[in-house]
Amino acid sequence: MSQPTQTVTDFIENLDHPLKDEVELLRTIILAADEGIIEQIKWKAPSFCYQGQDRITFNLHKNDRVLIVFHRGAKATDSQGFRFEDSTGLLEWASADRALLTFHNKADIEDKRAALTNIVSRWIHATGQ
Repeated sequence: MSQPTQTVTDFIENLDHPLKDEVELLRTIILAADEGIIEQIKWKAPSFCYQGQDRITFNLHKNDRVLIVFHRGAKATDSQGFRFEDSTGLLEWASADRALLTFHNKADIEDKRAALTNIVSRWIHATGQ
């Protein structure tokens, strides 16, 4: 498990969002997926890096859900040849190399916990090259 940072801990403690507890639970699951994940705050939300590149970022703009954005960095990259197999069917593809996963409550997170862990682990390795 990767270690939480005080910066993200402070951010979540001060977060004014109805799904604050869900954000903390999702953070814990993501950090547990791989020891190489490092967290920070980027775009006014927790973001997770692998090998120095942003790969997973929370979107906290909606009050009724938490979105997790799976991406290949801050800037658009050439997605030709990039393939990621989503056997769970949970990812909503925004582009060839950017996907969203939506959570509405703790029960939803628990239902998708194993799939989320698998997706996070596979995503950071697939995009970390």
